[in-house]
Amino acid sequence: MAVLGQIRKRSFFLILVIGMALFAFVIADVFNRAGPNSSSDEPIGIVNDTDIDLDNFRRLVEQTERSYNLSTMESVNTVWDQLIKSTIFNEQFKNLGIDAGKEQIEMMLSQNESIINDPRFQNSSGIFDFGLFVNFLSQLEVENPTAFQDWKLQEESIVAIAKENIYFNLIKAATEVTEKEGKDSYHLDNDKINLKYVSVSYNDIDDTLFSVSDNEIKKYINQNRKKYEIKSSRGLSYTLFPEIPSKSDEDQIRSQLEKLLYDRIEYNDVSKLTDTIPGLKDVNEISEFVDRYSEDPFDSLYKPKGNLSNEYADILYGLNPGDVFGPYKDGNKYKISRFLDRKKGGSIRASHILISFQGATRVNPSVTRNKKEAEEIANKIYYEARRNIKNFSQLATENSDGPSKNLGGDLGFFQEGTMTEKFYSFCEKSRVGRVGLVETEFGYHIIHVTDKKDIVLIADVTREIIPSEETSNKVFMDVTRFEIEAKEEDFLTTAEKYKYKVQEVDKIEVLEENLPGLFRQRNIVQWAFDEQTKVGDIRKFSISNGGYAVVLLDKVFRTGDIDFENNKEEVKNLLIRNKKIKYIMDKYSEIKTLDEFSESLDKEIETASALTQNNTVLVGSGEEPYIIGAAFSMDLNQPSKLIEGENGVYMIEVSSKEKAPDLSNYIAYKNALRASKRAEIASSLSIFDALKSASEIVDNRKIYY
Repeated sequence: MAVLGQIRKRSFFLILVIGMALFAFVIADVFNRAGPNSSSDEPIGIVNDTDIDLDNFRRLVEQTERSYNLSTMESVNTVWDQLIKSTIFNEQFKNLGIDAGKEQIEMMLSQNESIINDPRFQNSSGIFDFGLFVNFLSQLEVENPTAFQDWKLQEESIVAIAKENIYFNLIKAATEVTEKEGKDSYHLDNDKINLKYVSVSYNDIDDTLFSVSDNEIKKYINQNRKKYEIKSSRGLSYTLFPEIPSKSDEDQIRSQLEKLLYDRIEYNDVSKLTDTIPGLKDVNEISEFVDRYSEDPFDSLYKPKGNLSNEYADILYGLNPGDVFGPYKDGNKYKISRFLDRKKGGSIRASHILISFQGATRVNPSVTRNKKEAEEIANKIYYEARRNIKNFSQLATENSDGPSKNLGGDLGFFQEGTMTEKFYSFCEKSRVGRVGLVETEFGYHIIHVTDKKDIVLIADVTREIIPSEETSNKVFMDVTRFEIEAKEEDFLTTAEKYKYKVQEVDKIEVLEENLPGLFRQRNIVQWAFDEQTKVGDIRKFSISNGGYAVVLLDKVFRTGDIDFENNKEEVKNLLIRNKKIKYIMDKYSEIKTLDEFSESLDKEIETASALTQNNTVLVGSGEEPYIIGAAFSMDLNQPSKLIEGENGVYMIEVSSKEKAPDLSNYIAYKNALRASKRAEIASSLSIFDALKSASEIVDNRKIYY
């Protein structure tokens, strides 16, 4: 009704604006050309001659969304990468006859901690027994078919990993290093030279001495086109119209909560009498009151001070039973609170030393002691801890079987229900500083109670701070007015007229969903890549986190296009550098010796000692691999010509060479090279990248998502 009320107050023009906008929303849905639900006979992708099934792909995307809390496009791209990889490798496995049998699966399972530590799959010696595991699966298939199917999916993953291991082991086995390669590696590491040099740094010459025209830049880019070609992408501009609560909206919410604090009198139309409505301060049925008036349900959990509102924790924690506080702002909500109860020492901090034994709950398989032996050890440590409490942390680190041993046994703060009953009961009844010995289902615990804090029960009535209908209507009218005027006049001019900020998006690709300042706006990207959307088109979008964006498509780049403007500055700097090199070469072309070069530049001759071909850093100059490589090919005491380096132009002279003595064998260097190559293979990335680049891949994701 608020929208209609606004329309009635406005001119015919405004009514037309709103009407056209509503029509645009409806008609846009009717004529959507493609999307997640569009029908097509095309598979989601093709890898060489293998189709990637669309239905299976969608199932995996949905599963990934649920399991990892990813967006649809994040899940799409994750599943795509996984399926491309598995399809390519499966082709390799098929061609090479690679399969994983019982031995490989057993080996993979024996590396899974959760499986080998499960008592159900351990023999009498506490060792993982593959036969017990197989028997369990046989029973599972009959008793719980759903769980068995979940296992089959996991088994597929295990088999795939096993096949990959076989594949990469074959490649590793074929990786060999020759004696000569080992020898070369040795000399690269150990042959040394001493060098004298003089250099002119590119930074020493002012850029303003050189001019570069647009034609020169374009010529260079065209000559090196492959380097600057881009993928299909779009350039956008947009203006954001967020729906943000106004101060009036906040004041209204605050006022509503203020009225709930204390009793109020309301006239009853039925009884024709006045009723007293109890407020938060005096109401008896507190949970019913909260559930009726609050957007969040009543929370009956006691909380430590650290779990209360950061800004008002001291105030809330210091209240007495029956006190009320608020309204106060906590994040994006307003709250009023009533203090209900305080539980003295309800939050406990303790350290413990766990001495477990065979047969105890969740015992580590490495524990071999029996219960009697564990009791004797626990008693000994208990008496030692009582004698010297300062040593407790060290005793825990040295003796505890619990996961907190690396923290000196510290368990942090905990409340009732988070620890086993006997453990908590001892801590609750004990003063701070007490040490005790308690037996639970996990073993024997030497416990040191280190701190206690109160916990409090507070009832909160909350209201989210959201825009009012009036505020939302105003935003809608503003964005509609802007969209229409921008289409009639000019996007940037209209934005400047109303002082709206314009956000530019340089390049987005077809499968992206996030824009700078706009999170997960897949519909905008789909519109930008629609064949019917042209440069200059403008459209309004509702955005996922509230409000609107008016978007202008201002650039279209096809695959193979060159973005001159974005590369202009980089190429200009490169051409200036080339002109500096020519300038230096021309200016000092007649110089023949280091002394002459030094004198003409008024610079000292510098030295560099013990350089190797694997150490390409010149101290004071930076990385200079070409300069050092050239030096190793030079004769002694002969000045070079001027040489172009990474950071400047050099004249060098080799003052001494030290060739490392030949070894009787180069096994150590051969092994190091082999290990390095196999480590590279083990990562699988380089192998997969090579296989992927050699594959023909058809990507149809944009048709369906």
